[in-house]
Amino acid sequence: MDSAGTLEAFVLLLAFVAALYASVGHGGASGYLAVMALFGVGATVMRPSALVLNVLVSMIATLTFALAGQVRWRMLLPFIVTSVPMAFLGGTRTLPDGIFRMVVAIVLVCVAVRLFIPSLPRPARALPLPFAIVIGAVIGALSGLVGVGGGIFLTPLLILGGWSTPREAAALSAPFILVNSIAGLGGMMTQGIQLPPWMWWACGAVVISGWIGAQWSVRGASQRTLRLLLGLIILLASVKFALV
Repeated sequence: MDSAGTLEAFVLLLAFVAALYASVGHGGASGYLAVMALFGVGATVMRPSALVLNVLVSMIATLTFALAGQVRWRMLLPFIVTSVPMAFLGGTRTLPDGIFRMVVAIVLVCVAVRLFIPSLPRPARALPLPFAIVIGAVIGALSGLVGVGGGIFLTPLLILGGWSTPREAAALSAPFILVNSIAGLGGMMTQGIQLPPWMWWACGAVVISGWIGAQWSVRGASQRTLRLLLGLIILLASVKFALV
């Protein structure tokens, strides 16, 4: 970062994103990528940095939802059986800078669009086991390759498919994101990773704000306005990321 003021704004924005994502059971990797894109962070630093922050926030969200008794562990298992090894494998792969930027931009646009779509509760129905296994593998591979936890894809699938309510999907996504982020980060470490000096400040900020966001979610707070604001931020970052 060029100045102390820029660093403070950067860390505060990361913390803001962490609180918003934790409130819907996510670790925030796609949001961290968006913030880093806005501040011109290099592509080689972005993937591991986003996953480190993702692990911390998703761990807090997982503990919060688990202690509240809201995690459906039996439903989670088929997804992580295939997602974890594929996330590790994806983490060992490195895309060329131009392709990486385009893939991340597309992911961020999908995230932003999803945030603009309201989540409507539906009666839960049985989840087909083969579907869960295949989807887990696909999301896991994308998670490791791009540097996200995958919850931003799993949550809307569960809701739109009628397999869980929005709150149940959030509680299920938190541990899914945690294990995939750890696996993806592990894959990256086999190739060597580079973390920036501001990571200590960022880690402390997202831990505190992530805990606040997770507690807010468990208490049933409304999230519509904040989701729309977050969607606008990510949409702006996706355009910048693709063009710069």
